[in-house]
Amino acid sequence: MSINDVFGASIIIPHVLRDLLTPDSQRVIRYMDCVVQAFCVHLHASASHTVLMIMAFDRYVAICNPLRYSTIMTHRMVLGLSVWAWAIPFLMVGILIGLSVRLSRCRWIIVHFSCDNASLFKLSCESVLINNIYGLGYTVVLLGSSIGSVTLTYLRIAMVCLRSKNKTLNSKALQTCVTHLAVYAILLVSGFIIVILHRFQAGCPQEGGVRHGQRCAARPERSNLRPADQRGPAEGYGSVS
Repeated sequence: MSINDVFGASIIIPHVLRDLLTPDSQRVIRYMDCVVQAFCVHLHASASHTVLMIMAFDRYVAICNPLRYSTIMTHRMVLGLSVWAWAIPFLMVGILIGLSVRLSRCRWIIVHFSCDNASLFKLSCESVLINNIYGLGYTVVLLGSSIGSVTLTYLRIAMVCLRSKNKTLNSKALQTCVTHLAVYAILLVSGFIIVILHRFQAGCPQEGGVRHGQRCAARPERSNLRPADQRGPAEGYGSVS
């Protein structure tokens, strides 16, 4: 989890904070830089879910099978789980972003505080049915497995604690699980907020190009993506390379 936190804090957060402090007319980003940022954002979020799933399993073994912990959670098991926690999100996010990159672009405004997959495919006027189907499946698989595994493990932990008469054991279990549940709850809430923000932005008309996008910018604009040949000398837009 610490590696994922360092990844998010060093690659994603500084760019978002920089752009939040930049005037609207100067918020410009190259398209490929936006793609890389979207990939990193989704990889960070997806890996957070998979890592927290492994942490829930680790707590389940530590509390429900303490005498077998060293036998179950061997170095090989930990290494295998860690590789799985990064490899699966890497593959799923790569396909997710790849489906958006293949689309042609007819818009150049991103009405969001950071680049993500929804922001990328909203730049296209082509059909995004495949993107929506895969995105829905991706979300269902990730959140379904995450919520299901965490709920199941903590229900088992709760059953063990309720049957146990050892107050010291129950206290240690509570201290161990509270922080994990708090982080998981924050992750879920922040994810749902981003989805809701995109749903509200979906009602914003963008068919007219940049001007419609600017009217819709009651919320802060993340980036102004506009080709150099459509940009006047007095405008503060950057080019897409």
